[in-house]
Amino acid sequence: MLRFKTLLLAALPAAAALPVPSAVAAAAQPSPALEKVQAHFRAVASMTASFTQTDRRGHTLSGTLTLKRPARMRFEYQKGVPLLVVGDGKAIHVVDYQVKRVQRLPIVNSPLSVLLNARPDLSRIARVVRDDAGSIVISARDPQRPEFGTITLAFSRGGGPAGLTLQAWTVLDSQNNQTTVRLSNQRFNVPVADTAFRWTDPRTGRTIG
Repeated sequence: MLRFKTLLLAALPAAAALPVPSAVAAAAQPSPALEKVQAHFRAVASMTASFTQTDRRGHTLSGTLTLKRPARMRFEYQKGVPLLVVGDGKAIHVVDYQVKRVQRLPIVNSPLSVLLNARPDLSRIARVVRDDAGSIVISARDPQRPEFGTITLAFSRGGGPAGLTLQAWTVLDSQNNQTTVRLSNQRFNVPVADTAFRWTDPRTGRTIG
């Protein structure tokens, strides 16, 4: 089974091979590309997508992603994978139904908080890695909390809210564990019920959320 902390802190999707810088300097003023990404985040209340996740050893899993800002997400893995990742508004829960284990991480301690925050302050934590006619790639890390890792996000221009579509991201943790997630079939601002983020605790059988 996957390494849970690596799964959570060190990776998810990306377009091709995303560059993952070792440091991200805070910008005094957001660049036009960062402002465009922030406009995209403000315009996206919910998103659903298919995903393919690849860890540093080349192991690949697929499934469906449901996201609802602020702070809610669900990674539902392919049939036969007894793993679930759910953000319930306060924390991210990594649930392994095979060994009946649940790991909990406050959302603010995860680089995924950039995705889950409805209005992230990218000028403080992010810089532009690539900005061209077809794409924008940014990398974000909290300079005050470098131990929480770096997330690099790739957007294609056109077709989505504020003219951007999130295609992938890569997470790198403080131990240099890296995971990449690629998205497809993205749908924005679709109705998502709060019940989508309920989950069953394998230790008690109780429904949470």
